[in-house]
Amino acid sequence: MGAIRTIGVIGGGAWGTALALTAARSGSDVRLWARDPGIVSDIRSRRQNSRYLPGITFDEDLNATTSLEDVAGADALLLVTPAQTTRAMLAALKKTGRAQGPVVLCAKGIEQTSGKLLSKVLSEELPGAEAAVLSGPSFADDVARGLPTAVTVAASSAKTALSLCESMQSPCFRPYASIDILGAQIGGALKNVLAIACGAVVGRKLGASAQAALTARGFAELSRLGTAMGAQSETLTGLSGLGDLVLTCSSSQSRNFSFGLRLGEGFMASELISAGGKLAEGAYSARVAVKLGQKHDIDVPICETVARMIDEDLSIDDALNTLMARPLKPESEVV
Repeated sequence: MGAIRTIGVIGGGAWGTALALTAARSGSDVRLWARDPGIVSDIRSRRQNSRYLPGITFDEDLNATTSLEDVAGADALLLVTPAQTTRAMLAALKKTGRAQGPVVLCAKGIEQTSGKLLSKVLSEELPGAEAAVLSGPSFADDVARGLPTAVTVAASSAKTALSLCESMQSPCFRPYASIDILGAQIGGALKNVLAIACGAVVGRKLGASAQAALTARGFAELSRLGTAMGAQSETLTGLSGLGDLVLTCSSSQSRNFSFGLRLGEGFMASELISAGGKLAEGAYSARVAVKLGQKHDIDVPICETVARMIDEDLSIDDALNTLMARPLKPESEVV
């Protein structure tokens, strides 16, 4: 494909706005779609997204709009809406006439109703489009403020991946190209589930040692399942796997970690989900991760425990005791 000069960003939340700013800083012509007219007005008149990125004023022109048709014709699209709304957004995009070109999936989740990765959802709804994935250790606030960040951009062809990287790179934003779309998605989705477990440990005040142990064992779980599903080991140990896992398992800036933190403090999952707060994708991906483990005959005890906490089938104390009381086994092969 040729050079990418125009980028359409679908999603006016914190992450969508941050990625739009990044693309604009690279010199691309950016068009940002948001459903809420108030957000569009705020961006146009004040160069702020005060609802999702309070306190940040930007110099870049994002050409914000509420019309999906205004962004559909861009050379490349970044789809930055929640994983569970991906199919509906793609169906709406199809009605605009968009039939081809790269669509970069920026949500980190698995479709709950079907158990399908978002690239599969894209191929079903927009079969002519080329799927790509943006994932890695990145908080929207950091990216919007221009703080140093590195991510993975994966596409089915190296040429497309490199073109997308070139259209978004800046001195403070470093995208690394990959052709492992599968691995980038698995790492992004599973780390959200594992971050909930780490947040619960912190919320229960079990200490930094327990948090570190759970992060390490969580990565082993992610690696086993990712490898069984066909992900490349380099991807799982890279930015979109281990890198993102370390970030989200250690900071309350992570929505999933914060969700787990609240569970550890005694809140019920149903209370947190119904409260309408910031979306924790891992809450929707946990049960799907368990089913994928069963399908590939891979033991995923942390994901299973998180799923049971979210289903309210297990109390927080019983959940953590379950993890700590697992049968003894070697960490690696013992001679």
